[in-house]
Amino acid sequence: MKMSDIVARYIIDMLNACDGNAEIQRNELAGTLGCVPSQINYVISSRFTPEQGYIVESRRGGGGYIKITRITTDRRIAIMHVVNTIGDSISAASAATILENMAERGMLDRREKVLILSALSDQAYKDVPQGVRDALRASVMKNMLATVVVLPH
Repeated sequence: MKMSDIVARYIIDMLNACDGNAEIQRNELAGTLGCVPSQINYVISSRFTPEQGYIVESRRGGGGYIKITRITTDRRIAIMHVVNTIGDSISAASAATILENMAERGMLDRREKVLILSALSDQAYKDVPQGVRDALRASVMKNMLATVVVLPH
């Protein structure tokens, strides 16, 4: 298992044990896990983002800490939050990561995830000019997720 996976698992375990809220002393956690503090920063910035359902706050200085809160909201609100963070373009890999995270959090069921992944795949856009694929993919993803919000779950 990679160090970034170990750090992420440790933080998720902390969140699970503390009702979705964890305060982390970066240097202390790095010492506990036997890694460098920048590894902690990397994991937090790449795996604990708003798109993945987390709010991260940090305070620097003497007693500085990083506070991570798991966003626990209504499914529809959470999905619309994701829609609003997608932007004007998205790669197939980024879309797949977001959808996987949404499925892990129960925002999408397996069937919804697979259908949306299919519609966003590179194969689906093979005849679309390279320069507009990611913009079209973002538009399709937003529309499909908005539709999921209004359908009964």
